[in-house]
Amino acid sequence: MSLRRLTSLEVAGRAIFVRVDFNVPLTPEGEVADDSRIVASLPTLRYLLDKGGRLVIASHLGRPKGKPDRKLSLLPVRAVLSKYLKAPVGFAETIVGPEAEAAARVLKPGEALLLENLRFDPREEANDPEWSRALARLADAYVNDAFGSAHRAHASTVGITAFLPDRAAGFLMEKELSALGRLLEGAERPYVSILGGAKISGKIDVVKNLLPRVDRLLIGGGMMFTFLRAQGIATGRSLVEEEKIPLAAELLASPDGGKIGLPVDCRAAADTGGSDEGRVVPVSAIPPDRMGVDIGPESLAAIGAVLAEAKTVFWNGPMGIFEMPAYAAGTIGTAREVAIATRRGAFTVVGGGDSLAAVRRAEMEHQISHLSTGGGASLEFLEGRELPGVAALEAAARPA
Repeated sequence: MSLRRLTSLEVAGRAIFVRVDFNVPLTPEGEVADDSRIVASLPTLRYLLDKGGRLVIASHLGRPKGKPDRKLSLLPVRAVLSKYLKAPVGFAETIVGPEAEAAARVLKPGEALLLENLRFDPREEANDPEWSRALARLADAYVNDAFGSAHRAHASTVGITAFLPDRAAGFLMEKELSALGRLLEGAERPYVSILGGAKISGKIDVVKNLLPRVDRLLIGGGMMFTFLRAQGIATGRSLVEEEKIPLAAELLASPDGGKIGLPVDCRAAADTGGSDEGRVVPVSAIPPDRMGVDIGPESLAAIGAVLAEAKTVFWNGPMGIFEMPAYAAGTIGTAREVAIATRRGAFTVVGGGDSLAAVRRAEMEHQISHLSTGGGASLEFLEGRELPGVAALEAAARPA
């Protein structure tokens, strides 16, 4: 993958349109609940400001369905960003047009302007050419540091590049592609992937693409029950994708099917609300009136044993209904095991919101080789699919 590096971009005195991923969770009071994506963008932003760039910073937040929504304004993000940059950040409520262009024009070198939520206009997600051209009028060059949005062919990730040929990848984008690239090509072995989450349907292409590449593929979360049913095991009231049972059976019977590891025990409860702590049972003995809500301690120990030998680890997806404290032990424990593998010298990558939350809850965020900020983008990359936002940058790549 050949991308133009940020260090080769002429910055001083120029207006730089920087697409970042500030799609952060907000509290009910409208404050930023988790600023990790803002923090991840700081190396790129600080570099451009230190080089005398005039920054026009743009992002989306949530799904406002193409119209303004005060609850999804980027104003709270502006406050956090100003704190981290230790400098005032301007704010443009009007994203494009004369007012926005005037606000960008008066920026001095080393100053920044944050645009309002790009998705307040339906033309952003439609990758509308005129909207793309209007965004491009705000700047002289383009930097994409929003890996989390690279799988979307939107105006600010793809369309704008037709009008700003002078462009480069930000430091975070480069870091993400480098880390995830190691999982597809040249990973040091033994290579172990851990996949969780509710459904197999959302990760089937990842399973198919990774299975020939890894030494072990460990399955947890709700998707484990579809695989168990494919082995003829009764799963009580556990979540099962009935229509995917044949596919799970096909994967288990494939030449690489022996690499798949399934839990041997789970916590079974009466419901998913957390009121019933449930009890640990073998996966072959889930009561008919109970459902699996987390992997059990023997399954967690098995993950630890496999990771003890691993040199490369990729984890995406919780091992249970992680948002309920009573059912979070498997996911928190997996986070700790991945951190232990890192300390042993393994290269480890964790992606997906719940997995990242578990790493942070376990206070292990500084003990993982790479925390991927792009949930959907990272999965599509590992499926082997082309990411439109990356392809747009590759088209302009030239040697540094």
